[in-house]
This record gives sequence, structure tokens and C-alpha cells, in this order.
Amino acid sequence: MKTELIDVSPTRKEIKIEIEPAQVRSAYDRISQQYSKAANVPGFRPGHAPTSVVRTRYKSEIRTEVLREIIPDAINDAIAEHSIHALGEPDVELENSEGLDRIGEEPIMVKVAVEVLPEVKLDNYKGLEAVRRTRPVTDADVDKMIDNLRDASASMEPVEDRPSESGDTVTINARGRFVDDPEAEEIKVDDIEVVLGGPGVQKEFTENLNGVRPDDARTFLVDYPEDFSSAALAGKKVEYVAEVTAVRRKELPEADDEWAKSLGGDFESFESLKAKVREDLEMSAKAESDRNVRDEVMRKLLDAHRFEVPQSLIDHQTNHRMETVARQMIGRGIDPRSKELNWEGVHEELKVQAEEDVRATMLLEKIADEDNITVSDEEVNAEIEAIADASRQPKEQVRAALTKDGGERSIAHRLRNRKALDLLIENARITDAEWVEQKEAG
Repeated sequence: MKTELIDVSPTRKEIKIEIEPAQVRSAYDRISQQYSKAANVPGFRPGHAPTSVVRTRYKSEIRTEVLREIIPDAINDAIAEHSIHALGEPDVELENSEGLDRIGEEPIMVKVAVEVLPEVKLDNYKGLEAVRRTRPVTDADVDKMIDNLRDASASMEPVEDRPSESGDTVTINARGRFVDDPEAEEIKVDDIEVVLGGPGVQKEFTENLNGVRPDDARTFLVDYPEDFSSAALAGKKVEYVAEVTAVRRKELPEADDEWAKSLGGDFESFESLKAKVREDLEMSAKAESDRNVRDEVMRKLLDAHRFEVPQSLIDHQTNHRMETVARQMIGRGIDPRSKELNWEGVHEELKVQAEEDVRATMLLEKIADEDNITVSDEEVNAEIEAIADASRQPKEQVRAALTKDGGERSIAHRLRNRKALDLLIENARITDAEWVEQKEAG
């Protein structure tokens, strides 16, 4: 067998394989004999037909068996000969049909295309520059968080001395009919809470439920926009009959020592609560600045190391990102199957991000190799415990699931890459600078 290796690109290799006639003939003769022993040919006793007759009658079957026997072994031998570590299954193309027409007389020529990992050469991965900007925590930030805590502690009190107004929560039992489709099933929903003027509340609900009291009824039309979050209602006109069962207002607690103590956390006073809120916000700001530094260092590493990435790995990561986006849409009540969504555009955008994901992973793996970074069993165990705590599952259950799915190896791999990134940060040249508020796009 003769082989020739062709470097198509850093991630694509081709091997031209020539299987000599003698090797083909040997397989051809042996398989022909096997068919002769088992073949039923009219005019001959079973197993006694001449080989030449059997070869003519079962030409296609014998040829297929020959190729099935010799080509996979030839491919494996060629890949091993050239020390190629193939990603996935190779693409195989038979190049000469005459080798089949005169099987055993002509060589069989095969072209094999394989995808491989490129050689990653590290250059200037230590001493990368980054700027640390930490968001300052202002009194206004603390006050906003206190307001959020008060809102979370608020009670809902019945409104008895006046009709409903903006900001109130009106509870209704609603019946709705589709104006343009009278045969459609009627909407029946009870105990729906509508915050008048609240975010995401259709204006028709706010307008028609303003000024109501318990036991009132209102009939009104809602014209849902084409891009409404619920596909069943998007672009539809619905006439509702709403029966009011309750009107309540939100009562916020006083921002005082008594309320602070009610929150737990060993708060002795309102001032101690504010101090803890500020501390938490400052810790969050530091964590944000740490993430930004890590992102900037990683971007600098990627900019300094541009190399071709295997397409199969890009496709795999793109599909993973697409699945994540679809799950997030479902979580927000958006149907991923909606015709309004430009999935082709989303795919192309995610494909660019996926390529950077793969390149980043390959670089971190190379750095981990270069600096002999290892992950101990104790570190894997600690990560499993963290996963168990976060998911509120027993550690043994998490470990059993991970072991079954090969997850422990995945955890070790992820920890190793994380330690490689930590090494980059430790060796980066980081300067502190004043915080700059980012302007929103558009």
C-alpha cells in the first residue's frame, strides 16, 4: 500500500491511498470462494458453481464485500502511518472506477479527508496588559437597593375607601373571545393580578380597570401587537369581560430599625443594614471588575493568537449556544418556533462567538500543558460539592450522575482551563483607572 499526505490547511489533511492489485486480488479471491461455497446458481448443485459464474452473478455483492474489507483497514493504517489524530469520521472518496471494473488487476485509489487539531504556538501569553475599572458605589445605589428590599417586604392591603388607581393591584376573573375567530375556544382565567400601569401590562387593562371596586365588571377590547410575547395572542383582538374580585395597594415598611431587625442577618439597626448593603454592592463591583479584567486579558490573548479552528468543533459549539438561546427564550415565554425569529442571523452571530470559544479553549489547554498545570482529586471533589450545594442535591447523587455521563473528566478539564486563566491574570500587567460608565447601544 502506498500513501501520500497532503496538507490542505492547518485543520484539514488529505491522504491519497493506493491499494496494490495483489492485495485487492487476495481479498477478491477469498471472498469469491466464500460466495461459491454458499451460492445457489440455477443449473449447478449448491456450492458447485464455477467461480467465474459466481463472480458474474454476484459481481456487485462481491465487489462491495471486497471494498468493505480492505478500505477501512487501509484508512486506519494510513492514518497511523502519518501519526494523524483525526477529529470525527474521515470523508472517503473512491478515485478510480477502473480499479473496480478490473478488480484485482488495477490498484484501488482512495482519497481520505480528515479534520485535525491545528498546532497551537504560544507567543507572549504572559505580561498581557489590562485596565481595571471598578464601579463606585454611591449613596444613590445604596438607597435604590434599600428601596428594593422594602418593596420585597411590602404587604398588600385591601383598598376600601376609594376606587382603584394607578399602582394598585386589581384581581380579576376574565373571560375572553377572539373577535376575528368566533369559533375559537373562549379564554377563561381566574385570579389574575393586574398592576395598573405596571411594566408589561397592556394599556387597555390599565385604562379599563382604573376606577373599579370589588364586584364591578368591565367589558373591553384588547388589540395585541404582532410581537406580543404569547404566540396564541400575538396580533389578535380579544374582547374581555372582567369581574373584579379585589383591589389592593402595596404598603411599604418604614425604613427604620424595627424593619431592619425583621430582615434577620443580625442587623441591630437600620444603619447596620445600610452598611451591609454598601459592603455587598462593593463586593459585587469588585467581582464585576475582576470579570472585566479576565475578559480583557482573554481578548488580548485571542488577538495575539489567530489560527484556524476545526469546523466540526465550531459547529458543535454553535449548536450548544443555539440550544442555550432556545431554552432562554422558552424561559421568557417566547416560542422559539416563531416565524418572526431570524434564526439564520442568530446562527451566524453565534457561529462567530463559538469560533472564539473554541480558540480560547485550545489556547488555555496549551498554556496548561506549557506550565504543567494539573488538577487534583481534592479539587474535583470540592467542585462537585459546590455543584451539589448550588443544585441542593446530595453530593453522592451528583457524583453518580457525573460519573455516568463522564462529567468528572469534564470538571477536571474545566478546572484546568480555569487555573490556566488564573495564571494569565497573575502574570498580566494590570493598571487601575477611573470608572467610565458605558453608553447603551442605540
